[in-house]
Amino acid sequence: MQRLFLFLYQYRAFLIFLFLEVICLWLIVQNNSFQSAGFFNSSNRVAGNLLQSSDNVSDYFNLADVNQNLASENARLKQELEALNSRLEYLELDTTYETTDTTLVTDIDTLTQDSVQIEKYKFLSAKVINKSVRNYNNYITINKGRSEGVEPDMAVIGNDGVVGKVKTASQHFAVITSVLHSDFQISSKIDKTGDLCTAKWPGNDPYHAELLFVPRHVEVAVGDSIVTSGYNAIFPEGVPVGVVSDVEITEDALFYNITIDLASNFNEIGYVYLIKNSLKTEQDSVQQEAEKFYAQ
Repeated sequence: MQRLFLFLYQYRAFLIFLFLEVICLWLIVQNNSFQSAGFFNSSNRVAGNLLQSSDNVSDYFNLADVNQNLASENARLKQELEALNSRLEYLELDTTYETTDTTLVTDIDTLTQDSVQIEKYKFLSAKVINKSVRNYNNYITINKGRSEGVEPDMAVIGNDGVVGKVKTASQHFAVITSVLHSDFQISSKIDKTGDLCTAKWPGNDPYHAELLFVPRHVEVAVGDSIVTSGYNAIFPEGVPVGVVSDVEITEDALFYNITIDLASNFNEIGYVYLIKNSLKTEQDSVQQEAEKFYAQ
């Protein structure tokens, strides 16, 4: 306290000068409209800039919550889109079977109304909490597990395309086998022609994959889109896999050598969407029964 008093006493003249200057400025602002307007405009501008800076800092620290909310909203919208697509498919079925037979029309209408209630795919958003992209077998860890409905073999996509499928899940976490895995293959098709093929990562470049089993009679060119075929019980049809970036074929080869740019950038993935096929068990069961029948 003694030092404070010594400081005030030592600089008393300067402090008194500052005090009088403040009083003078206040009197000028209070008694002159022009100076008053200029002062308040300047003070409002400074206050506004400070508030904007404070708001930017606050927004930055809230980005995690904002991203989580956006991911959840995207999952909800994807779910609604799937429901609309299901209804559209059955409406098209109803139109295809138009007939003068009243009984048949009634049967088809009943089938349509019953089937529309079944939503084949359900979507769930999750945050990536760990990942690898430089290994030969890469995995991704997410913050959702069995308590949120995550199960092995659920399809996983991102905002741009296919990401992988769930390998295993604990109560609150799950591990995804990435597309960047030596054993991962994607049942795909060339979007413009519908020809089936298989996409597989060769194990070196995280931005590219190979397109296998495309016969030489198929018309394929650089820039063609590759999407999921929907011919398995994991991925829905039409999810982007990549875009053809290189096409080669030797004179005696039966298949093309095709390279694609992967749709998903695995270095930047922060949120993913898990897709559960509610009819997967039934579909797998029917296919296995058919395989046993034709194997006899």
